[in-house]
Amino acid sequence: MFAEDRHLKRLAYQRSRQAMFEKVQILKAEGRNIRGIALEMGVNWRTVRKWAHANEMPQRQERAPTPTSPRYFRDYLADRWAKGCGGGRQLFEEIQQRGYRGSRSNMERLLGKWRSAERTALAPITTPTPTVSPVTTTALPLRAIDPATGWAISPIVGAALCIKPCGMLPARQAAKVAALKNASPDFVAMRPLAMRFRGVLHSKDVKRLDKWLDDAQRSGIYAMQRFACKLRSDIQAVRNAVAEPWSNGQTEGQINRLKTLKRAMYGRASAELLRARMIPLSALTQHEK
Repeated sequence: MFAEDRHLKRLAYQRSRQAMFEKVQILKAEGRNIRGIALEMGVNWRTVRKWAHANEMPQRQERAPTPTSPRYFRDYLADRWAKGCGGGRQLFEEIQQRGYRGSRSNMERLLGKWRSAERTALAPITTPTPTVSPVTTTALPLRAIDPATGWAISPIVGAALCIKPCGMLPARQAAKVAALKNASPDFVAMRPLAMRFRGVLHSKDVKRLDKWLDDAQRSGIYAMQRFACKLRSDIQAVRNAVAEPWSNGQTEGQINRLKTLKRAMYGRASAELLRARMIPLSALTQHEK
């Protein structure tokens, strides 16, 4: 299922880039300059310049493989595959002896494509085409533009706004959420799921968690499906995190504070000064306890 989702996501991304390329051509024909087009579309001006001078969508050039990539040993692997050797462990050990420095999982992804191609070739012609959710097949939209600044809204800002309730949104953030909803159908579908997950954590209701996992995996949104799959892989720990009042937040906070001090002091003074700055923190922590 996830292999199909990745394929559909890649196709949607390609359609999105083609749509952006065509819009660049339209704006260029209207006499707009490179900087103005880049600002309106939220795309780097160098990319806009390259697209503006091209007659068709430029194809991305694939980087030359290195010994950390299984593509570097593609010819050897293809030869062994043709001779009937399809065992991942054996092939991994063989290319390791020839200098492969990558992981086995990376190699297995390459073999997985070959296995899928073989299954497709052996499948009967009458095999029905799987039904695909309309949310997944929708082409990725152009980036949302912040109405206050005219700049594209970054994915980090979009993720933060996705889990923030409407009642807590200032007017400026509410305008960003409206722009994201208008630009992205996936954001419209993902925001209710994200808000429901927030509610699950606050309610401490494990039954609501199970219902949310089912809905997330049926949402047709690859990111949500993958997140739900990861939660199910260690579901008992997730249920305990939802139901129990305990948290390691205090421990992680102290670790973060110490790391911040170390970074600020790096290369500037001796260990004695670093110790002097940490001792008041430990004394304050004991006093708080």
